[in-house]
Amino acid sequence: MAEVLTATAVAAPPRRPRIAWRFGILALVVVVAAIGVLTWDVPGTPGSRGFWIAVELRIVSVATIALVACCQAVATVLFHTATANRILTPSIMGFDALYVVMQTALVFFFGSAALSATDGLAKVIVQSVLMVGFATLLYGWLFAGRRGNLHVMLLVGVVLGVGFGSLSTVMQRLLTPSDFDILSARLFGNLSNSDAEYLPWGALVVAAVLAVVWRRRHRLDVIALGRETALNLGVAYRREVVGILVLVAVLISVSTTMVGPMTFFGFLVATLAYQLAGSSQHRVVLPFAALLGAATLLGAYVVLRHVFYAAGMLSIIIEFVGGLFFLIFLLRKGSL
Repeated sequence: MAEVLTATAVAAPPRRPRIAWRFGILALVVVVAAIGVLTWDVPGTPGSRGFWIAVELRIVSVATIALVACCQAVATVLFHTATANRILTPSIMGFDALYVVMQTALVFFFGSAALSATDGLAKVIVQSVLMVGFATLLYGWLFAGRRGNLHVMLLVGVVLGVGFGSLSTVMQRLLTPSDFDILSARLFGNLSNSDAEYLPWGALVVAAVLAVVWRRRHRLDVIALGRETALNLGVAYRREVVGILVLVAVLISVSTTMVGPMTFFGFLVATLAYQLAGSSQHRVVLPFAALLGAATLLGAYVVLRHVFYAAGMLSIIIEFVGGLFFLIFLLRKGSL
């Protein structure tokens, strides 16, 4: 009896006050880090016109960081729910590779000048539509019908990602050194690549997706229980999973088109959120992951920009830490 009571106590979700404290601490970290980004080492006297102009310019960076962190964190949690596997990341479906091949093809056929000449909201929308359209066709084709299988779909996504990567490599080897340098700068995730013009569009799309996700949070809890359990509880499993994957594609497309590929950041944030949130319910994990992602990116931005003077290295360091964390997680799982 003692063992049963102990197991029940461990499996039970944490009390609400404990969750509230964790949310409060994370929110405080986000606010402090955002204030640090906005006001640290701002030229001009505080309260002067020059001071507020500089702060307004930095608001774009803060908004971009918050939007990208939310997209990556929520998309990874949703992807883990749909695939019932917390080791996979959305990049396994070839989203990053598709973005790279589109940018490379643009330079290959029209030259590096085409990158700057086509910059603007129209290009961002076209890229996002292509990425979401690719994902929707892939999911609809492979996961529909009697033989639809999630594992086959993931395998095809891996193969397509490798194929896109190989095609990009071939085209990059044929570029001139100057074109290759300009292209390489675009292919690294860089928060400075974002433009204030993109933010309203990106925020509107992400807000709509988050509203849909929040309304379906209880169904997500059922999907996370597995295919058989979800079917027994009356959930249309295939339709729900395809819908989740399309929402993941939308979030990843917004993040990628705004700042470039970020492969391991979402995995890092989602894995930490599972451990720190103290609950597997999506009403807890999703906002916790979004807050944790914003706190991580904003805190790292403050430290790298004002302590080490290496703000341009933010995405590289985050990806390095995320990749290292991924390998450690993978090795630990393999040893269990």
